[in-house]
Amino acid sequence: MNPVDLFRTASALPQAWSSRALGDVGTARVKVLRMDGTGVAEEVHDVAEVLLVLDGRLELTVEGADLSVRPGELCVVPAGARHTVREGSLGTLVIVESTAA
Repeated sequence: MNPVDLFRTASALPQAWSSRALGDVGTARVKVLRMDGTGVAEEVHDVAEVLLVLDGRLELTVEGADLSVRPGELCVVPAGARHTVREGSLGTLVIVESTAA
């Protein structure tokens, strides 16, 4: 497998907040997406997610607690946790999520 340029892959996506799966590792899927400053409505997933900010920032509310995730930082959103991406989230985000429910 050849190296993947995460920034180029994210910038080539047709729209912000649409992720691209890069591959699976065991029972985890690795995805990349581009954040454009807009917010995303509340979500709840059956599996945990790791959200890793490569550049920019992720403004997140998890179970009512506001978090700002900066470049080089990650946040683990537990399975079943209500979470919302707030306005101001901008940059490149890697998501690692379980494929086993």
